[in-house]
Amino acid sequence: MNVVKYDPFRDLRTLQDEMNRIFTGITPAGATREEMLNGAWSPKVDIFENEDALVLEADLPGMDRNDFELIFEDNVITLKGERKFEKKAEGDNYQRIERSYGAFTRSFTLPLTVTAEGAKAEFSNGILHVSLPKREETKARKIEVISVDAEPKTIEASGKGKSAGA
Repeated sequence: MNVVKYDPFRDLRTLQDEMNRIFTGITPAGATREEMLNGAWSPKVDIFENEDALVLEADLPGMDRNDFELIFEDNVITLKGERKFEKKAEGDNYQRIERSYGAFTRSFTLPLTVTAEGAKAEFSNGILHVSLPKREETKARKIEVISVDAEPKTIEASGKGKSAGA
């Protein structure tokens, strides 16, 4: 007779595997967790840092400046808006709609090294470019290092060092 070790979580793991299998077929292919929580569409964003600022660039294709708003509060920057589906003509009969539409909200917690004072936001050709300047006290500074010798030395013609005053 074989002795089988009892696993109290075996049935729970089996149930979890079955639930994962069921829901995998429901979610759209390639949908991320963020997309599932925030809605069908959210703009893609790049955030990078240069010497003077933290820069955020968001793709907002087909949108007008009045379709979104940008809010900076408690070191959190929030971009929210809506891309609306506009039917071109009454007689149009769409065969396929692949572009995403709807309301979106994207929020990013920023480091304390940036400030909203002096921030600049530009919107051109469907791209929002936001530049948040770094605080002066947090910018990197170069520190000059000087060499200090305890005793100045003079070099004689023979090439041997001799202390001054000797």
